[in-house]
Amino acid sequence: MNEIKKILVPIDFSDYSKNALRYAVEFAEIFKAKIFLVYVIEPMIYPTDFSIGQVAIPAVENDLSARAEDELNNLVKTEISGRIESQIIIKSGKPFIEIIETATELDIDLIIIATHGHTGVEHLLFGSTAEKVVRKAPCPVLTLREPIKGFKYSK
Repeated sequence: MNEIKKILVPIDFSDYSKNALRYAVEFAEIFKAKIFLVYVIEPMIYPTDFSIGQVAIPAVENDLSARAEDELNNLVKTEISGRIESQIIIKSGKPFIEIIETATELDIDLIIIATHGHTGVEHLLFGSTAEKVVRKAPCPVLTLREPIKGFKYSK
C-alpha cells in the first residue's frame, strides 16, 4: 500500500466542507501528510446582447479570489494552526474539473471531500461535485456525509 503524503480537501466554506477539513487534519496528522485546500470560483458569465455574446466579469472574480484567499488563510489559522503542513489553492472553473486537475497536477494521494447529501430533484438540478470527483479522480476519494461516523476529529 502506498503511503498517504498529500491530501486534497476541496472547500466551499459550507459547514460540511469545514467538518471535512477538521476530519482531514486529524487524518493527516496520523499519516504526517500535507493538506492542500482547494477552493474553486465558478466564473460568472453574463449575457450582454446577441452581437457580442457572453461576457465574463474579471473584477468580480478578482474580488472573490481575494476574499477566498482571506477565508482560506483564516481556516488554516483556526483549523490547522501549524499542526501539519498545508497549502491553499484557488482555481477558477467547474469545481469537479478543477479538483480533478489539481489532484493530477499535484500527484495527490487522497481526496477528502464532503457531500451535501442532496437527493431527489435537488440532486438532479445541482448534480453532485463529490460524485463527479469520485467517478473521475486519479486517486482514492474519501467522501464524508453528516453526521460523520467512525474516525473522530476533535473540535
